[in-house]
Amino acid sequence: MPVPIDVEAEIYFLTHEEGGRDSPAVSGYRPQFYYDGMNWDAPHTFPDVEVVNPGDTVRSLIGFLSPKKHFGKVYIGMQFQIREGDRIVGKGKITKIIELEKSAANYT
Repeated sequence: MPVPIDVEAEIYFLTHEEGGRDSPAVSGYRPQFYYDGMNWDAPHTFPDVEVVNPGDTVRSLIGFLSPKKHFGKVYIGMQFQIREGDRIVGKGKITKIIELEKSAANYT
């Protein structure tokens, strides 16, 4: 079953010198989406580029694997971190809510 597109965000990927990734990310990248003290699995799709290099700012379409946990908590303008384990590799801001309400209602 494909993961819905719950939100759109703008994400800045930290450079290696800032503590970020050494290598690029591609669509399907599945880091942790971190906010309110919790890490959540959330696959990312990058609709405008094929590869995201450290230091890039990109538009990302994000689907939550547990959408009910996020409905009513995630909002436009909300800031979050992208993590790989405990390491922060990116910083983002929600720019649009897309299918989150529908995803939450259909989540079993």
